Formats: sequence, C-alpha cells, structure tokens
Amino acid sequence: MNYKLTLLLAFIVFGAQAQKLSEAQIASKVDSLVAIMTIAEKVGQTNMYNGTWEFTGPVPADDNNQLKADNIKKGYVGGMLNVLTAKGTREAQKMAVENSRLGIPLIFGYDVIHGYKTMLPVPIAQSASWDFEGAKRGAALAAQETGASGVHWTFSPMIDVSWDARWGRIMEGAGEDSYLTSVMAKAWIEGYQGDDLSDPLTIAACAKHFAGYAFAEAGRDYNTADVSPQTLYNVILPPFEAAVNAGAATFMNSFNEISGVPATGDKYLQREILKGRWGFDGFMVSDWGSIGELLTHGFAEDSAHAGELAFNAGSDMDMEARIYEFELEQLVASGKVDMSTLDDAVKRILSVKYRLGLFEDPYKYCDDKREKELVYTAETKKIARDVAKSTLVLLKNENNLLPLSKNIKSIAVIGQLAGSKDIPLGNWRAQAIANSAVSVEEGIKNAVSKKTKVQFAQGYTLTTGNRDFVHELTFEDDQGEGFEEAINLARTSEVVVLTVGEDCYQTGEGRSQADISLKGKQLELFNELIKVNKNVVVVLMNGRPLAIPELAEKASAILETWFSGSEAGNAIADVLFGDYNPSGKLPVTFPDNVGQEPLHYDRKSTGRPVTNAFDNGLVFWSHYTDSPNEGTYPFGFGLSYSEFNYSDLNVQSVENGKVKVEVLISNTSKTPGKETVQVYIRDRVASLTQPIKRLVDFKQVEVAAGGQQKVTFELTKEDLGFYNNQYEFVVEDGAFDIMVGTNSMDLMKETINLTF
Repeated sequence: MNYKLTLLLAFIVFGAQAQKLSEAQIASKVDSLVAIMTIAEKVGQTNMYNGTWEFTGPVPADDNNQLKADNIKKGYVGGMLNVLTAKGTREAQKMAVENSRLGIPLIFGYDVIHGYKTMLPVPIAQSASWDFEGAKRGAALAAQETGASGVHWTFSPMIDVSWDARWGRIMEGAGEDSYLTSVMAKAWIEGYQGDDLSDPLTIAACAKHFAGYAFAEAGRDYNTADVSPQTLYNVILPPFEAAVNAGAATFMNSFNEISGVPATGDKYLQREILKGRWGFDGFMVSDWGSIGELLTHGFAEDSAHAGELAFNAGSDMDMEARIYEFELEQLVASGKVDMSTLDDAVKRILSVKYRLGLFEDPYKYCDDKREKELVYTAETKKIARDVAKSTLVLLKNENNLLPLSKNIKSIAVIGQLAGSKDIPLGNWRAQAIANSAVSVEEGIKNAVSKKTKVQFAQGYTLTTGNRDFVHELTFEDDQGEGFEEAINLARTSEVVVLTVGEDCYQTGEGRSQADISLKGKQLELFNELIKVNKNVVVVLMNGRPLAIPELAEKASAILETWFSGSEAGNAIADVLFGDYNPSGKLPVTFPDNVGQEPLHYDRKSTGRPVTNAFDNGLVFWSHYTDSPNEGTYPFGFGLSYSEFNYSDLNVQSVENGKVKVEVLISNTSKTPGKETVQVYIRDRVASLTQPIKRLVDFKQVEVAAGGQQKVTFELTKEDLGFYNNQYEFVVEDGAFDIMVGTNSMDLMKETINLTF
C-alpha cells in the first residue's frame, strides 16, 4: 500500500472524532470509502455469517470455517450474528480490522428479543402494559446488556400485526392492533437506539418482518400470506412506517410471499415503499437463508437468479444463504445487477456502522469491565420486575378475592408452571441463565408473612425432558398421577393459586399450534380443585391468547402473566398481594375456541352483521351455529383493584378537520389506580368499507381513590382517514362514530358529521 493511500484510509476509517458525526459528514466519509473499494470488498459488505466457532480459540480445521475466517481477514464479510461477549467480539473484530486491506469493522447482530441476560417479559406481554415509557425502559435495559457484551445490533422489534393466536410467533409481537403495534414499535426502537447510536450502551434496532409474515394462512409459520391491498396498507404497513419515523437503523424482510411474490424478492415493498415512499436510509437484511428459499418458493431457477432477484428488490445483506458471497460479483460483472445498486447497498451498510461509532473505535463495545458491571445485576433485575408487573392483566376477580392478604393462614401453590424457574424466562431467551427465574412459588413465599403456610404440589405434568435441549422435551405426557396430592392440599388451604397455560417452548418461531386450549390434564385438575375449594386463583402463563371459556366461567380470579422474565414470581406476587394495582390491558382477543381464529376486534360489518340475529329469529346472518362470535375476553380488556366509571362524553369538531374528545373518569373505589382510556372510531360510510371500530388513541391516567379526572383527546385527519387500494391516504366527509371506553367492547359512543 502506498503512503498516500495509507493516509487516506487513516482519515476515512480510523479518524477519531471529537464529537458525533453529522449525517452529512457520514455521507461524505462513506462516499470516499466506497470510491476506493474493489467489487469483492463491496460484495463482502453484503455478506453475513453465523459465528460457528468460539473466536477466543483456534479456527476449526473444517473447510467451511476456514473459508469464513479467510474471508473475514480479506474484508469480504460485512456482519456476523451469534458472536458473543466482549472478548469474543473483540477477537472477531480484530480478524477483520487488523488483517483486511481497508480495515472495515464488522457489525455483530443477535436475537435480543426481550432481554440479553436479564429477561424482560416477552414482547406480547410488554404490549399488554400499553405503557410507552415502560417498554422503552425495558428495551434500553436490553440494549445496555447487549452493548456491554460486545454486540451492536438486535434483530428486534418484531412488529408484525397478528390476528391469529395459532401462529407461534404472536408472542414476539405487539398483538392484533395496528395502532398499538405502531406505538410499541416506536417505544422499542427508541429504547434500543437511544438519542445517540454511537453510545456503546445503545444498539441498532431491526424492524421485522417486512411484510405480512403474521398473516400466514391457517396460522402456520412460514406459510403463504394472502392479503388484500386494504389490509396491507391499513393494517400491516403502518407499524413499519412508524419504525422508519422512529429512526430504525435496519429492517429485516420476511419468509412469506404476498400475491405470489416472496418478500425477500419483493421490489414493490422494499424499493418503492420502504426506500422510496418512506425514505428509509438504513439497510435491509434478509431473514436466515430466505434468499436461498426463493428457489424453494418456485420464484428463482437457481442461486444466481435468486441473488439477482433479491438484490435488485432491495435486500442489502444476505444472512447465511451464502448466495451474495458466491454469486453477486458475477451478477455485477454481467450487468444483471448495476454497480450503482451495489454501491447503494454498501453505502447503507457502512452508514449504519458509522452511526454506531465503529469506524471511530471498532472495539468500543468490547469492554470486559463494563460487561461484568452492567449485565445481570441487582439493578437490572429491579427494572425487569418493574416492567413485568405493569404487563399483568387481571381478567377476573369475583367477590374481590384479590388482592390476597399477606397474613393469610395457608396457600396451596399448584402446577408445574408455578414451580418452574425456567419456563417464565420465555422463548427467544438470548443469554438467559437456565432456571434463573423467580418462580411463582418463590414469589409468593417472598411476599407473605412468616405465619403464612405456603405448600406446593405439581399436580399436572406439562413437559418432561432436558430443558437445555428443546428437541428432547416431551409435551403433554401427563397421566394425572399428581392429582391426589394437589387435591388434598387444596382441600386444607384457604386459597389455591393454580398456575396453568403453556410451556414457553410451545410458542415462538416454528411453534404454531392447531389447538390453543389448555394441554394435558390442566383443565381436568382445575375442575377437581374447585370441587374442594372455591377460592381458586388461576395464574395464566402463556405466550399467546388461549381458549379458556371454562376457566373464565368457574374460576374465582384469573391473572394473565404471560412469560414475565427473570423476576416473574416476584412481579406476580406484587399483584396477587396488592403491592401493585394491576393496570394491564389485553393486546389480543382471547377466543372462546380455536375455530374462531383468526379473531380480531376490528372486523367488518358485512352485509349480514351480528345485529341481524334478532330479525325474525332467522339463521341467515354472519355467525356460528355452535359458538359465539365474540371471544371470551376482548381486545383492550383488563380489570383493576380500582373501580373506574366513564361519563360525560363530549365530542365536537374543531378547526382544520380536528375532533376534540372529552370524557370524565371517576374512581369510585378506595384504591388509587391507573386506567388506560381508549378511543375508537368508525367511518360509517366510505368508498372502501371500514372496520366496525378501530383504535386511534389511548392515554393512561392515574386517578386517586374517590377522585375524578377529565381526559381530553384531539383526533386529526390522520386518525380519521384510511389508505385506498392505490395506497393513497384519503379522508372522506360523512358520519363518524367516536367511541371511548375501558376496552374495545365496553364503549360510550357519539356520532358526529364531519366535512374536510
């Protein structure tokens, strides 16, 4: 290398900055760097490897790992996933920076879905808090631990709106509503990325899966999604546009196809909408191997064709399909991919690396001392507990059984899930320590007085096997052997806390289920317990909505706790014993049975709606003959130890097409509490039929015992309009129902005529 080139590279790549670079400065440096890169080096930036060996040790002798190591040293790799710890990432970064011609640093990614080592509640639980700041705080904690462990980038948040509880990955998202998902997307992205992405305790977010993944037919993971333009534009895409507006550094495309085009090769989605209409300036990474799957879809004839289609469509980085690695350079040489298209992808990738501060200091995240001090500490567990208790949803509380007294004489804690220290950690658990969660049993024992007798019986067995190897777990092999002990314990105890639901490995990627009722002998045990003790508090632990009509009918109290993370048991006990007044609201509808799925509150009226049931007793209206139309618990539902009353709804049109909405919230109980006030609208007559209601705003308010609070909303044209089938946003004159209430079913309504 000549002297002048050495100086130029030092200026471009390693020049230390006294302050954060502006976007104009980053663009200038990226342009200068790309100008001196070879085609092979450019292609290398689009190539992402899985870390298949410990970088603190020797490279394994097999050809695959040797090839990976050689390419890293040549500068032919842009990023890696699953390379962990400050020490491990330092060694991997060293291979790239200190051996390659240009010394371009690697970006390290990892699936940090709800925490790195300190586990937060799973994402669907976090959305049940309806708490923007709480979700943001949790994501910031995850970023702190991840950044301190040498990793720069998380493949999160997943912001796929899901209407189908059968879909295993529903636990990874924010539920069934587009607006709530948009709010949570912004919270998670801001939490991960902070105010300055170059801060080593922030990480780059990745909005996924773009787009339509959750609309897989039959709720079966990786299946085809067949959606209308109206659903795509008004339900699926808004959270992703919110992610762009929140500054998401990266996007990930999805496995599914829409209208015959796999998302990885969808130019309309990636180039025209994301990078064009929305102006996204980060980069798009494929999901694992999805570029290669274009062949399996029947969309590409060979690997070269798959690479051509994916790259031209806008997929900038190839995660482990190894297609760009072997095909992209020749595709550019043959003219099937323009050099300008390659340059655009490389500039996007390099810009994110600059924003992370990796060119300033490639090793800035690789600090062993920081890792020891900031990961899995008493403070991180305190935050996890605070976040967790805000996500719990009280579904039933007959005769005010809850909160329990800490001085109660005896409690029977029953259920495999109640005794587990592992299941509450949830799926997608990153670097969580196995069996490190506070169990429900432990949480209860931690909360009660010394005089209270707490006894445990497993009762049912949901799973058996080695939890370190998920494929070795056996599900639903219960023969009811533990019933007798549990029943005897329930008979002699004042209160029963029965924990039922799912093993955390029954939800997540690749874990769709055709039956979403309680598995094994759980319901049978519940029915036996209530015969001997009517004071049964059901604690639900699950990652998806469950069909639990019998529990809803017979249990005295039901608390939805999801998979609440490291501090699950303590957070659950905080609510059970009244140290925290529950405030969570369901982000998903709980069905009466699986046959109702997909099920969501914002359905269409149809020409023969539910109200026709009362017309002359006829059967010719939209219904089932063997099931109700509505779920057991509606979207937005959640009780409190407080009693809230809604009154004095006032809706009026103000200037510029805005609508002012006021409602009075009264707390008629002796317990102060937090209420989530929800606003829904319906455009009664439109050029495209509209849902019977859709959420457009909400606010959380603290109301003192016996107190009142007026809550005011201002709705704008953006709240009242919709996208037509040409993806044009329209707001149409006419009558609008404005609905306000405590959930999507219990609503006050006023109708107003608007002219725009």
